[in-house]
Order: sequence, then structure tokens, then C-alpha cells
Amino acid sequence: MGRHFLQIPGPTNVPDRVLRAIAQPTIDHRGPEFARLTGEVLERLKGVFMTSGPVVCYPSSGTGAWEAALVNTLSPGDKVVAFETGHFSTLWCELAARLGLVVDVVPGDWRHAADPAALADRLSPDVAAVMVVHNETSTGVRSPVPDIREALDRAGHPALLLVDTISSLGSMEYRHDDWGVDVTVGCSQKGLMLPPGMGFNAVSEKALAHRGRLPRSYWDWDPIIEANRRGFFPYTPPTNLMYGLREALIMLEEEGLEAVFARHDRHAEATRRAVRGWGLEVLCADERAYSSSLTAVVLPDGHDADAVRRLILERYDMSLGTGLGRLAGRVFRIGHLGHFNDLMLAGTLSGVEMGLAAAGVPIKEGGARAALAYLEGSEGSAGLEVAE
Repeated sequence: MGRHFLQIPGPTNVPDRVLRAIAQPTIDHRGPEFARLTGEVLERLKGVFMTSGPVVCYPSSGTGAWEAALVNTLSPGDKVVAFETGHFSTLWCELAARLGLVVDVVPGDWRHAADPAALADRLSPDVAAVMVVHNETSTGVRSPVPDIREALDRAGHPALLLVDTISSLGSMEYRHDDWGVDVTVGCSQKGLMLPPGMGFNAVSEKALAHRGRLPRSYWDWDPIIEANRRGFFPYTPPTNLMYGLREALIMLEEEGLEAVFARHDRHAEATRRAVRGWGLEVLCADERAYSSSLTAVVLPDGHDADAVRRLILERYDMSLGTGLGRLAGRVFRIGHLGHFNDLMLAGTLSGVEMGLAAAGVPIKEGGARAALAYLEGSEGSAGLEVAE
């Protein structure tokens, strides 16, 4: 009985307002009503990416948007420098290699952010692009995108900067234009509070002018941007998800992006205080790189994180994120992003604390209480003004 707690780092909880919007009758995607919807959604999306340039939408996962970023800008044999910060950065590298790109991987330990200083010795004249994941969903580590842009500019190198914001967009500060990003990759099912099914590319003028020769058809920006000018798409768009996206964007505007970011920061700090209160370790080893949308928790040797997750699901009906790649069985991930508030976090952390104890993981008492004390004392804990 009761509600299921979906506390993975995406897909996230879909607000009732968004569900009701998606449930509207499907309309003609070649008609004037849909053209107006498209124009409104694309304009509002620019505010989330913080760009004045085009945002291209696909019926796809984030993986499709990864591929679109590459095939629209690069040519076979081009060299790209890619930072390894976790499982998803590794998958993006593998995708690039399968497309025929030469990938120079900057290795990482999955506990620290991308290091901009590592670019100095790798920016040879044949480097066409630099790839980085802003917020690595498998580890809860945030990389300093502005510093990577600064390193490129300091070197006077023309390489494109391609950034994955799949688990940070709409949850953590991100500025496509101000940070000098050329292609930003995003998707619908995390900070944008939608079901899976939409991928995005925010595109700079430089990226639009730097068109490569990799084969592309479905992913080609040009026909999409051209059709978007009239409010349409060159393919059948996800009509009802567009309704939901409009509602989600309105919700973000109502709260205000700065308030959205501050809310995520608070919940992330409260979660980390709970983890430390239990005597456990946050996977991210540098507080400057802490994620605000998820926290990866390291279990002591001899304890299986997936067994703990199974127990919590079976006993308390709560889903937590699994450890991915080299972290399998060693960590679980707590998602605290999207449509989320203090009481939801309190329930989440209480369930984790009960589950850890029930699984026999040696923890100290009071982790959840430490989180609550922080929420009670931190600015904005009420979240709403009380009307007199």
C-alpha cells in the first residue's frame, strides 16, 4: 500500500500536472495548433539551456542526442579528446569510436571531476572536439565546464566543446552560451520531469558552421531547424510529450531556475550529511565536484550494494540506482532531482537507513536525523511562503 518511491537518478517522478498535460488528446502534428505549441516549447527550452541559439528536439533517449552531437559536427577519422569520469562518459567514448572517430581518452578514477589542466598536452592541431559529461550520472561527480572552455581558449585551440547535461539540465546551474559550449546534450526524463522519449541538442553558431562528413539522416540538424521555423518537424514528433514538456517548462519558470538550483543544492547537502552520519562514504572524493542531483554511496567491503537495493525495494517499495560498470555491487545511488521536496527526501533517507540496518550493513544511528536537522535549519526549508 502507499506510493512507490522512485529514487533512481532518472527517470524521475513525473508531476501530476505534467501527466495531465500528456493525457490530452493527440492533435494533428501538421496543423496550426501544433505549430503554436512547437514555437512555445522551443522558445521556453532556450531558457533552460540558457542559450539564444537553436535547440533541436528528437524523439530519442539521451544516447540518440549523444550521436546527433557527433554526426552533425565531425568527420570520419577526426580526433576527439574525451574525459573519462564514469560509466556514461565511457559509453559516449565507445559510441564515438564506433562512428569512426579517433578517441583520445583522458583517464579518470571515477571519483574526481575532469581536470582541465590535462588538456594542455592533448590539444594537438588534429583535435576536432573535446567531450565532457557535466554531471556523471553513475558517480555523482560534476565537472567544471567553464574551466575546460577556459583551457581551450588559453591554448587558442578551435576544437568544439561538446557537453552532456543529461542529469544536470534543469537541476544544476548550466549556461550554454556563457560557458562557450558548442553542443549541449540533454534529455527529458531527469530534471525536466518527463517520461523518457525526448533528446535535445543546444547548438552554437560555431557548431552550425562546422558541419562534418559523418553520415546522418534522422539526426541531421538542418531539416529539423528548417521545419522548426514553421512550427513543425521533418518526422512525426512525440506530440503528447511536447504537451508535457511545455507544462514542465512552465513549472520550472514558476519556481525560477535559481530557486530550482538552490533546492537541488539543499537536498544534495542534506543527503551527504545523512551518508556521513551513517559512517559511510560518498563516492565523489572532492567536495568541489559534488553533484546536486544524485549521491553515490560506497558500501563497506563485504557488503553487496545490489543486495541492499533489493531488500529496500522488496521491504519498503523504494527504487535506488544501481552501481554501473566498475562500480557494480559497490555503490548505490540516491536520486534527489526533479519533482522533489523536503518530505520526499525525508522519506527516502529514512527508507535507506532502515534498509541498511536490515541488510546488516554496519552504520551509525542518526544519519537521517542529521539530514533533517540541516533541512530544518537551512534557508528556504519551507519552500513556500505562508499566506496570512
